[in-house]
Order: sequence, then structure tokens, then C-alpha cells
Amino acid sequence: MALIAKMFGGGKGGKGPSTQEAIQKLRDTEEMLTKKQEFLEKKIEQELALAKKHGTKNKRAAIQALKRKKRYEKQLEQIDGTLSTIEFQRDSLENANTNTEVLKNMGYAAKAMKAAHDMDIDKVDDLMADISEQRELAQEISEAISKPVSYGEDFDEDELLAELDELQQEDLDKNLLEIGGPETTPLPNVPSTSLPNRPAKKDEDEDDMEGLQRWALEAM
Repeated sequence: MALIAKMFGGGKGGKGPSTQEAIQKLRDTEEMLTKKQEFLEKKIEQELALAKKHGTKNKRAAIQALKRKKRYEKQLEQIDGTLSTIEFQRDSLENANTNTEVLKNMGYAAKAMKAAHDMDIDKVDDLMADISEQRELAQEISEAISKPVSYGEDFDEDELLAELDELQQEDLDKNLLEIGGPETTPLPNVPSTSLPNRPAKKDEDEDDMEGLQRWALEAM
């Protein structure tokens, strides 16, 4: 146990390795054991080929080759078990490292949240009440601005309608007068001189007869 503790940097008074360092050492060990596996597999193949070669010709040499093959196979099984243990331990360390980082970040977040909420609840209530009051004041100002301004003039709407009717009636009367015709113009003065007397109707008949006789003569 002391040797194992020494290999992994343990011991009293010693500072343990970090998680990342331990994970890296386990990976290095895995790589070394994997190479050892490849070597043993090749040796097993060689001893098996040697046993087949000797066969019945040299049974002693064939048996020795099979014994070496068995030892190599046993070492290979041990390495397989070791690799499984190391892989499990590495996965555990990686998960622990992940959990450590998660917990660390959660701790940072908790501190940040605490700092963000580091205020008196009474101050928060006062702030919310002030915000509500300002919102109501803004609503009142908006309503006041949207109302029409009378500028101090308050007129009776009925009186205004009556005045409008009078104006319309005046326009109607004026239009009717214009349709009736232009104003009467003065007649000219009667002339002072007397008109000439109209000839008697008899004279007119005599003139007509004379004209008829001249027409008849010309026609012959």
C-alpha cells in the first residue's frame, strides 16, 4: 500500500494531486498497458506458431512454447482487468471533476444572485410604490393633455344654433330677391313736341288701289 501511495503522490504531509493531474496519469498508464497488451498478443501468436512447428517432432519444445503462451495469456488477462479498473477510476475522476466545476459555477451564481438581491425589502416596496405613483401621475397628465381646451369661453350651444338659423334665413331671403328680377329702372321723359298726325285710312286705301292698277297695266 505504501508503494502504491508513493506512486500516486500520497503519504502523510504530502499534497495530493489535482483531479486533472490524476486523470492524466491514469491515461498515461492506460497507454502503457495497451502497448503491453499488443506486445503480449504478438508473443502469444509466436509461441502458438512455435508449438505448432515442433508438434510431434519435438514435444518438449512444443510444450515449453505452450507454457510460455499460457503465462502470456495470464498476464494479458491481468492487464485487461487492470485496464478495466483504471478506466472505471478515470471515468469516476472525470465525473468528479465535472461535478466540481459545476458546483463551483453554481457557487459563483449563488454569490452573484445574493449580491443582486442584496437590498432591503422595505426599500423594494418603497420603490414599487413610487413607480406605481409615477405611473398614475403620468396617466393623469395624459388624460389632462387629451382634453379639449376652451380658453375660458363657455357658449350656449342652443344660442349658437339659433344664430346659425338666422344667418341661413338671411341668405335665403337674399337669394329670393335676386331671382325676382333687377330693380325697376326709371322710364324716359315724355317728349314735349307733338307727334305728326296719322293719315286717314281712306288715303291709305286710295294708294293701294293706284298701286294695283299700275301692276295690272304692266302685266298686259
